[in-house]
Amino acid sequence: MLDLAGDLHRWMEEGRAFAVATVVAVGGSAPRGPGAALAVDSEGTVIGSVSGGCVEGAVYDLCVQALQHGETVVERFGYSDEDAFAVGLTCGGIIDIMVTPVGTDTPGRPVLRSALSAAVRGEPAALARVVRGPADLLGTALLVRPGEAEGEPSQPSRASSYEGGLGGHTELDRTAAGEARAMLDAGRTGTVELSQDGSRCPDGLTLLVESSVPPPRLIVFGAIDFAAALVRVGKFLGYHVTVCDARPVFATTTRFPEADDVVVDWPHRYLRGTMTDARTVLCVLTHDAKFDVPLLEAALRMPAAFIGALGSRRTHTDRERRLREAGLTDGELARLRSPIGLDLGARTPEETALSIAAEIIATQRGGTGTPLTGSGRPIHHEEETRDAGTSSGPWTRSTAPMPTSIPSLR
Repeated sequence: MLDLAGDLHRWMEEGRAFAVATVVAVGGSAPRGPGAALAVDSEGTVIGSVSGGCVEGAVYDLCVQALQHGETVVERFGYSDEDAFAVGLTCGGIIDIMVTPVGTDTPGRPVLRSALSAAVRGEPAALARVVRGPADLLGTALLVRPGEAEGEPSQPSRASSYEGGLGGHTELDRTAAGEARAMLDAGRTGTVELSQDGSRCPDGLTLLVESSVPPPRLIVFGAIDFAAALVRVGKFLGYHVTVCDARPVFATTTRFPEADDVVVDWPHRYLRGTMTDARTVLCVLTHDAKFDVPLLEAALRMPAAFIGALGSRRTHTDRERRLREAGLTDGELARLRSPIGLDLGARTPEETALSIAAEIIATQRGGTGTPLTGSGRPIHHEEETRDAGTSSGPWTRSTAPMPTSIPSLR
């Protein structure tokens, strides 16, 4: 539900009653993953989507019924070729959807309000809800926030605080908070299986943990026309975009009005003084050795999800030689994507930006970049899949990070 944080938070502030339907498990080829949501208020206004249109009408009706009866329900939608008019997924997948009414006096409303408020403000927080288990626990929620840092500054904090609870079970709350905190540290959304007594042994209780973290960073080095196009694509994909160049005449907000930050500094110096993490994307577009080499020497030794550099194959060969002379190892050089971008035949800055974004997505999601036509591969690459025919629980756990309340790349 955090992907609808802006609208739902406004509904909360306006005192509206609403029901929210959330995808809690998927199997096979499903249009959207766990955490995707659709909500309906008491006046019939609808926002969001859970399936890209396949079952939206039926889910809308479930939300209306939930508002009328005040009960949380979980429904499964799949594909049926026996009835052309049956409600289901034409893609052949299966999804489980939990529908939760949030009335003006619902006991769990304050916790959900806090979660939505944190997501809107861009504060790190994880919302854990029971999506499979005893009826009295279904839909109960717990909100986890990171605590103060402990130990070495470079180590992630393990301290955390939580709000709400899962039916008054103290040990279960503590265990759930710990699992949610681990998901929050990784910026991930997905399911966790626990026992009702609070142990970490899977035993009939499933939590959906939705993480809300600040958007991932895209740092573009080189204030050129290709960078302007890449900035626009990066913003579209949900990144916090920074442009950095040592030349003040080129690095201006006038040339890059859509960038969140425009920095005038030597690229390697700026990079060493800023923060990167496992979700950060670094795109080096300068293709000038005096900028590239010291920058990549630093970048390839820092945490990042993707490091790519623009240039011809001759430029790449010369750049790789210089980096080896600077002491980089084969393992470090293997992290470099160069020449950057997928082979789309791109010519214009916009086409080149699209090819770069395509490679970033393929790298993050495990795609091949080959046409889907005739490939025979599943369209959606799942990291953990169960046999839909033998499991009654969630078939896939989404481990894809959710940088903000809107799904996006790492």
